[in-house]
Formats: sequence, C-alpha cells, structure tokens
Amino acid sequence: MKLLEHQGKHLLAQAGLTVPQGTVVTTAGAARQAAAMIGGRVALKSQVPSGKRGKSGGIKFASTPDEAQVAAGELLGATLGGTVVDTVLVEQCADIRTELYAAVLNNPATKGPLVMFSAAGGMDIEEVGDDGPGAIRKLSVDIRTGLTETATRELVRALDLPESVERQLIAALLAMYRLYRNVDAELVEINPLVVTSADEIVALDAKISLDPGALGRHAELFADLIAHDDATGTELEQRGRALGLQYMELDGEVGVLANGAGLTMTTLDAVNHYGGRPANFLEIGGDAYVKATPALRLVLDNPRVRSLVVNFCGAFARTDVMTEGVLTAIEELHPQIPIFFCIHGTGEEKAIRLVRERFGAEPFDTMDDAVRAAVDAARTVTGKAAG
Repeated sequence: MKLLEHQGKHLLAQAGLTVPQGTVVTTAGAARQAAAMIGGRVALKSQVPSGKRGKSGGIKFASTPDEAQVAAGELLGATLGGTVVDTVLVEQCADIRTELYAAVLNNPATKGPLVMFSAAGGMDIEEVGDDGPGAIRKLSVDIRTGLTETATRELVRALDLPESVERQLIAALLAMYRLYRNVDAELVEINPLVVTSADEIVALDAKISLDPGALGRHAELFADLIAHDDATGTELEQRGRALGLQYMELDGEVGVLANGAGLTMTTLDAVNHYGGRPANFLEIGGDAYVKATPALRLVLDNPRVRSLVVNFCGAFARTDVMTEGVLTAIEELHPQIPIFFCIHGTGEEKAIRLVRERFGAEPFDTMDDAVRAAVDAARTVTGKAAG
C-alpha cells in the first residue's frame, strides 16, 4: 500500500522528523490561499503514487500567491504516471545546502531490514554507483538488536558534517527505522533528505509503502490517515467521507464490505493471503441498514472491482439487520459481479435465511472460504476481460 507524499510526511512528522510547512489543496484558489499563508517561495507538488514527478512536470514552483494559483491550475486535472492529479501539496521551499538520500526497506537477501544512505540525494539517485564520494552505503540490520546509534554513526561519518548536524542526521535515521518497524512498512524513503543553510535536517520528500498483510494490526493508523486526509483523496474517497463512511480506495479487484474496523482489516489481510488484491477498505458498521445502498454503490463505482465479499460478524450489531440492508441495496443496484457472504453472530440464522431466500445463494461457513471464492472469481472475471 503506497502512501501519497503528504500522508508519508504526516507519519514522518509524528516520528519526530522535520518536514516543511505545507497544505494539501484540491483547487487553484485554495493553492493561492495556502501560498499566501505560508509566505515566500513555495513548491506545488502533484500528489500521485508515482516517482519522477520532477522530471515529468509534476512539481512546480511559485514566488507569489498568484503564481501558485496558476501553477496549481496547470497541475490539477493533468495525468501523471497514469493517474489524474486531483490534489496538490503546497509546501514551503527550503534553503538547501546539501541533498542526501536515506531509506529503510525490506532486504529479500537477508529477510531483514536494510538501511541505505548516500550523500548524493536528488532526482538522479538511481544513477549513483557503488564508488565515489556519493556512493550508496548499505547496512543490513539484525532484527534482534535493531539499528544502533553506533552503527548509524558509522554509516554517516564519512560526510564530515558539523557535530550538531551529524547528531540530527543520526536521530533522523534512527527515527526512520523506528517508523519502519512500528507501522510494518516495506519501504521508508526520503529523497532528498536535506541539510539547510541553517544546519537543519529536513525531509523534503517521503515515499512510504506499508505491508498490506499487516494492516490488520494498524486499524488506528489507517483511521488516522483517513482523518488526516479528510479534504483529499480520490473522488470515491471524498464521496465516502461525505456519506460518513470509512472508505479508502485501494488498487485491487476484490471489493470488501464488512462491519468493524478490525474485521474489515482482517478481511483485507485474507484477500492478500489468498493471492488477491483488495479494491477498498469499507467499514459499514451498525449503519448497514441505512447506508448499505450508498456504500454498495461506492464499491461498484470502482471500475477495478470484479467480485465482492460481504463479511459480517455481530455481537451488539445484529447481522440480520445488516444483511437485510445489503440485500435491499443489491436488489436496487443490480450489481453485475459475483458476491460472496460470510455471516456469524447475533441474528445469523435469520441473516443466512435472508441470503438464501432473497439472493439465492448459500453463505460460506468461514471467512477464508468466502474470501477464496471471491479471489478466484475476480481472477476469472479479470481473465475474461483481458481476453
């Protein structure tokens, strides 16, 4: 799960790193207001999950609010890396003295973390070789001991930085590693990580990818990202927020509709475990009877969705009431994709009977069986579409 830059910077700031002052906007007028509030020269950065934005024209600079409005107008609605730009980060420009590169990522060779660092940060980091003063230095980390201050100091000591800057840099790398561990990230990358003319270490970019198989352990983080992203996101996500639904669009083909954040996360994990890719996070909760139709419409309006798994488990929430709401939505919207149910908990006998009588299908006994069926169906439908 790749985070957008502003989402990644939100996590970096929480971890203790310094990031530039910035505001996410969705209109050119809002960009003008943001630039006026920040003051001075600003960068306008397209928020899309792809790299090389600078070389692709996805980043512009402005010295005045009027220039920021024009630049945002040029970025919004443009297509970058196959994605339509619908949000722009307006951010204070830094007075850069030195650009560095830093990353913590999964190392397939050692099955553990790998810390990478280079004194040659910037757009052309991919071209940096293994030799020379800007070479990328690598440190495999023993997961049992973690990244130590001694090892980090050894990694950066060749830069010959002032002691105060070196301390900040070591602290930044240690914070990146803690964030990598705490959120089960696959990648935490900052390029560039800069030293300013005021000798301050600042993260000018953020590329963070979370392990989708571990999202079940981070329901609070997921909700925090949604809350932080309240005024941004895809069109479907904005519609979901307007409806009061916890919806996040993902890049898969298996739609998910469940009650409770924990169960929803578990369902996403199961989809990944059985070789599928979830198309969304959608926790419908006790409002299923009232909000089932707009919730189902959200799922179906994602053109990538090829199947749907409905997973309800009720204690205080009654599964029969939730199921009746979903069935009413199905009868109204007539979805043209296969749907698979798993229902347990309060009211399950009536809920299962409703699915049999009104939908003509048998709910699965276990979530695993329902998810496997949805994954297989999505793969079959996708294959037919491709053919």
